[in-house]
Amino acid sequence: MNAAPHPRPALPSRRSLLGGLLAGAALAAAPALAIPAHATAQPAATPAPPGSPTATRPLLIGTYTSAEGGGIGTATYDTATGAITPGPVITGVENPSYLALHPSGGTVYAVAEQDAGAVTAVAPAPDGTYEVLGTRPTGGSGPTHLSVHPSGHWLLSANYSSGSVAVHPIAADGSLGERTELVTHSSPPPGPGQNGPHAHQIVTAPDGGHVLAVDLGTDTVYTYRLDESAGTLTEVSRAALAPGSGPRHLTFHPGGRFAYLACELDNTTVVCAYDPDSGTLTPGLGQSTGSGTGYPAQLVVTGDGSYAYLANRGPNSLTRYAVEDDGAALRLLDTVPVGGDWPRQLALSPDSSLLFAANQRSSTVTAFRVGSDGSLTPAGDPLPAPVAVCVLPLP
Repeated sequence: MNAAPHPRPALPSRRSLLGGLLAGAALAAAPALAIPAHATAQPAATPAPPGSPTATRPLLIGTYTSAEGGGIGTATYDTATGAITPGPVITGVENPSYLALHPSGGTVYAVAEQDAGAVTAVAPAPDGTYEVLGTRPTGGSGPTHLSVHPSGHWLLSANYSSGSVAVHPIAADGSLGERTELVTHSSPPPGPGQNGPHAHQIVTAPDGGHVLAVDLGTDTVYTYRLDESAGTLTEVSRAALAPGSGPRHLTFHPGGRFAYLACELDNTTVVCAYDPDSGTLTPGLGQSTGSGTGYPAQLVVTGDGSYAYLANRGPNSLTRYAVEDDGAALRLLDTVPVGGDWPRQLALSPDSSLLFAANQRSSTVTAFRVGSDGSLTPAGDPLPAPVAVCVLPLP
C-alpha cells in the first residue's frame, strides 16, 4: 500500500489513495518528461557501447497517467556519474505503475493499476520509436506488480485490490495472449484490519521452477509451480508471516537459498530461507529497518550479493545492510536520505554501480553511486517525473 503515514486500523483502497495523492502536491511538480499525447515516442538518445568511459544507458519510468504528463517516461543515465537526462513519454499505456523487461532485452511490460486491471506490452519499433503491442485484462483490479518468467514465455501479474495473481502467454514477437490462469487468495483470513487479500508481488525463484506471490492482506507468501505448457499455477506451499506484518516485496539473494522480505505494516525486514527443491520459504524473525516508522517498500540486492538496500517511505530514507553468512543474515549498517518524498520503488543498474529511487510524492527520480563498501553517494540532480512510482534501468 501507499498511504500517508498514519495509524492503520484498516487499509484504505488503492483507488482512494491514488486520488488523494494526485490531488495533492505531487501534481504541482513540473512534468519535465511530458510531450504531446501519442502512442509512441522517440528514444531520448542512442546509448554508447557498454564499457565506454562516458556510456549512457536507457532508463524507463512508470508514472500515473491520472497526472498530467504521465505514462512511461524515457530517459538516459550516465553510467559514470549517474546523471539522468529526460526524454519523451510513451503514451497509450494507462497508469503504468510497475514495469518489467523481457529476458531478451526487448519488450517491456506494464501493469495498468486501475479498477479494470490490465497488462500492456511495449516494444522498440524498427524506426526507433516505441510501439504499444496490445493490452490484456488481468481478471482482477489494481494490479501493482508484474514479472516475466525466465523462459520468456509467460507474464505473471499481481492484482492488489482483488487479491489475485494472473498468468498470460507471451508470443514470439513479445505480444500477450489471453490469460491462462487467475488464482485468488481466499485463505488464510486477512490479518487484523487488512480488509481482504492484497497480492502485492509475484516473482519467479532463481531455480526457475517455482513462482512466489506475496500477499500483504493475508500475511502470506504463496509458492506455486508453473506449468510451462499450460500456463497454470499449482500451489505447493505457504509461508506465514507475523499477523499484521503486511509483507509487500520479496527479493532473492543471488545464491538462491535466501530471500529478503519488506513488511510494510510492522516496519520490519525478514530474512527467509528458501528450499529450491520444494519451493518452501521459511521466514525468520522480523528485524529493524533502522528508520522508525517507515512503511518499507522494497529491497534490492547487489549483483555480487554483498549489500542490500531498503526504501523507507515516511522517513524518506534508504537502509543499507551488509549481507553475511552467504546470504543467511542481514546486518544493518546505516540509513541515508533518499532525496525525495515517499520512495515507492528501487532499482539497481545492471552492474550494481548505481541505485535509482522512484519518489512518488515529490514526483522525482533520484540516483546514487554505490561504493565498493556499499555506501551510497547522491549522483546528479533529481529528475522531475510526475508521480514517479517505478524506475527500470535497461541493459
